[in-house]
Amino acid sequence: MSEGAAYRAHIAIIGGATAGAEAADRLAAAGALCVVFEQNDRPYGKVEDGLPAWHEALREKEYGLIDTKLTRDGVHFIPRTGIGRDVSFDQLLTEWNFDLVILANGAWRDRPLPVSGADAYINRGLVYQNPFIYWFNHHREEGYDGPSYQIHDGTAVVGGGLASIDVAKVLMLESTCQKLKERGIDQDLFEMEVDGIPSTLERHGIPWDDLGLKGCTLYYRRRIEDMPLAEAPPNAKPEQLAKIEAVRRRILEKAQRKYLFSVDPLWSPVGLLTHGDMLDGLRFARTRIGAGGKAVIVPGEIQNVEAPMVISSIGSIPMPIKGLPMDGELLRLDDTEHGRVTTFDNVFGCGNVVTGKGNLVASRKHSRQVAEFVAELLGEDSVPRASHESLMNHVREQQEAVGYDGSYHDWIGRVSVAAKSASTQ
Repeated sequence: MSEGAAYRAHIAIIGGATAGAEAADRLAAAGALCVVFEQNDRPYGKVEDGLPAWHEALREKEYGLIDTKLTRDGVHFIPRTGIGRDVSFDQLLTEWNFDLVILANGAWRDRPLPVSGADAYINRGLVYQNPFIYWFNHHREEGYDGPSYQIHDGTAVVGGGLASIDVAKVLMLESTCQKLKERGIDQDLFEMEVDGIPSTLERHGIPWDDLGLKGCTLYYRRRIEDMPLAEAPPNAKPEQLAKIEAVRRRILEKAQRKYLFSVDPLWSPVGLLTHGDMLDGLRFARTRIGAGGKAVIVPGEIQNVEAPMVISSIGSIPMPIKGLPMDGELLRLDDTEHGRVTTFDNVFGCGNVVTGKGNLVASRKHSRQVAEFVAELLGEDSVPRASHESLMNHVREQQEAVGYDGSYHDWIGRVSVAAKSASTQ
């Protein structure tokens, strides 16, 4: 489609990662002009630092998919522009005159550990998943000056999804490497991630028990079969659900065999164990699965878990944007399936900003679902309310303001080199 060709709608897409790129690709194919606003230099979102460093192949594959979708005809990219920070949400609808807004701004903040007063102990015994994984990915770099953590044997991890398993893997791999180093063995952590801890120790002729490690424990408030390690299809039948539950259990058991962490299901954190200004562990209450699959606390059954470190890995939540209604930690929606935001008929959310999940497959699937619904709303005779020239003036002005010349691949190459250079200085 040529620069001056007629479009069926002008659509602002907030966030350029997995969900935003998918929405832009689908809606541009449906005849819309899509402007993707990205708060960072690069559009890769949680793919970039929400995944541990060993996911290199998955990361590069996802980068490639995002790049392809953001460079198709009908898609314009604006980096370094946060909605609510550099451009207000209201401006999108009033000054830029977009017909529709798609919120794909993901989930950038850790969901707070649901125990009163817990955040007073951040970095004093309590650590959240996102900064912990960021540290793991970068702390080996020369000149690294980000958050710093020590690995403690016997750490308690609160969570239950794929991200919490990654946290447990980091703990077990780092602590095993430390013990091997004490014996004069310089073991490559990423090689051990591939081979597994038992196979690595067997190659060195060292039994696991000889290392003297207790290992970390993952505490989950539901059953192992309920862990969001595999997605069930919509309206799944009982036999389909049973198969998915079996898959979830197998995924977890395989991870435990390779990395030797423990899992204790049906426990929910309800209190803090403290000593002075330090968190020394958590108080957990036994749960059972009630109506609708919710975890319900069983009265009177409590366990105190002392731990030198607690890592909360219970999901991430979006940054609130002024002008958008929130329902607690997530967007307030009239229709979760299609992401329609309450009080608006032309604003939709997709991906993690709606689901609260960090799963790339789930995010892409939901974004596709929302984009296809929105495309259906655009009638064959739909026309944008603003002229193409007017909108593109706004686009070019903001691109120039952040130093982006319109060449996506040149920009990505330039900022990627700059980021790598900064990390090694």
